[in-house]
Amino acid sequence: MTVYHAPTRDMRFCTEELADLDGISRLPGMEAAEADVVQAVLEEAGRLATEVLAPLNPEGDRNGARIQGDDVHETPGFADAYRQFVEGGWNSLPFSADHGGGGLPSVVSFPVGEIWQASNMAFSLCPMLSQAAVEALIAHGSEALQKTYLPKLISGEWTGTMDLTEPQAGSDLAAVASKAVPQDDHYLITGQKIFITWGDHQMTDNIIHMVLARLPDAPTGVKGISLFLVPKYLVDDSGNTGPRNDMRPVSIEHKIGIHGSPTCVISLGDNGGAIGYLVGEKHNGLACMFTMMNLARLHVGIEGVGIADRAYQRAARYAKERVQGNAAGSNERVTIIHHPDVRRMLMTMKSTVEGMRALCTVAGSAMDFATYSTDADEKARNKARLDLLVPAVKGWCTEEAQQVVSLGVQIHGGMGYVEETGAAQHFRDARIATIYEGTTGIQAQDLVGRKILRDEGRAMDVLIADIRKTVQELSEVDEFGDIERNLHLAVDALESATAFLIENQREDPHTAGAVSYYLLMLTGVTAAGWQMGRSALIARNKLENNAEGASFFQAKIVTSKFFCEHLLSRARAYGDAIAAGSANVMALDETQF
Repeated sequence: MTVYHAPTRDMRFCTEELADLDGISRLPGMEAAEADVVQAVLEEAGRLATEVLAPLNPEGDRNGARIQGDDVHETPGFADAYRQFVEGGWNSLPFSADHGGGGLPSVVSFPVGEIWQASNMAFSLCPMLSQAAVEALIAHGSEALQKTYLPKLISGEWTGTMDLTEPQAGSDLAAVASKAVPQDDHYLITGQKIFITWGDHQMTDNIIHMVLARLPDAPTGVKGISLFLVPKYLVDDSGNTGPRNDMRPVSIEHKIGIHGSPTCVISLGDNGGAIGYLVGEKHNGLACMFTMMNLARLHVGIEGVGIADRAYQRAARYAKERVQGNAAGSNERVTIIHHPDVRRMLMTMKSTVEGMRALCTVAGSAMDFATYSTDADEKARNKARLDLLVPAVKGWCTEEAQQVVSLGVQIHGGMGYVEETGAAQHFRDARIATIYEGTTGIQAQDLVGRKILRDEGRAMDVLIADIRKTVQELSEVDEFGDIERNLHLAVDALESATAFLIENQREDPHTAGAVSYYLLMLTGVTAAGWQMGRSALIARNKLENNAEGASFFQAKIVTSKFFCEHLLSRARAYGDAIAAGSANVMALDETQF
């Protein structure tokens, strides 16, 4: 079994050098975000992941959650791991100190989240969904609901879920049919919810469900859904749990992977109605939901980074140990890491993970400045940048994770296709990431429709201008000629593709749907390439100033070059596909498929 080691050195590089940790630490309430604090947090998170969470990962795969009667029982060992997780204060880390949280910024909580995802993806989904529920309650919940439910959700004494979709709805939330009937100071909820991650378990004495449902006077479509807080066990005015609410898990899904994470079908109101409480305004559940959804999308993008890094670590370890074949031009038998094609795969994995991590970290930086800055212009600028990056982080990172985990299996050869090495589990676990919280196609539609066409490309223009500044800086360093050339071509492709979309969508309504996936991937790889270009410049500066850790900075330059020479070249292909428009996408009659 390969031991997981949190890549804290690269995380610190991304946080301190790419994400302006120093600037974030000067924001109101972020004073604790100092480099030495961040290092201590990452190292301690890595210890818990290595010693507690990672060893449980294969057990969760072999001995997943099971349902007995009206209760779901988690993998043996998960409850004790969760107890340690909560006692260590990890559940409260990402929340504001005003609400009893750790008060650390997203640029710290994001890499910590990656550590949980990498070490045990199935386990990590539980606190991830709790965080989404907390953020929705902070943003939209009444003072009474916050007082009753926030403290224990933030501490981790209780966990939270998102109960959004239904059998007939899928991703089309306009088709949600669950009903909410007002009664006194609460509502009676009836309906069925599917795909509810960690919808039931025995690790805590309550689970707080955030449920979408319709009031009797609700208009049709998404404008008619409201959000309700529905506890598994009812809670009295003192915060004590009482009788079980009228809701139960009907079944748990049998999935490709993440077997340790119970994905539940939840029935509400079999005996008259589950008691729930309105969160936010009536018929405004969509806005409340997007508070949860946007955060969850960012964390699923980080999930892609985590599972990809875990697969890379396992593959690199195997490649250093597996003896097979002779070295090029020699009769000496060597480990497979000496073979150029294996090196190509490992470099693809390593540089992709580093590009993904850098992109997620700068998205976290934008979130911190958008949330805590007191400068209106800085706040607005970072809000626009974050909105643009969310679909790229979620969509591009999870798509690239599929390629990375697949290479991990390939490096293991036949041993990767059997369960013995563990490579197959990462391959299976990773597959959900492109589907969670909206498929890649939905992320692409979000990028094109809500983020580019809605503001006629203004936020994208600002991003492109920032990338061009880095291109100019790279042009001044002879060593980085290939990085500069490839990033220049990529940002040109992004600019042309954005203009093509805006111009052609006016005449051809199929344009947006036909090119959206390619534009998402183009945005993701170009934005990641930008961060790798910045990384190379920073690493060169560190070496010139004899900074400690020369080996790390030398390797960073190599991985940056590899990413821009081997992977960023895909940007031109995406650009060419976008320029082809919708004609051939829509050309066949449906009978021809």
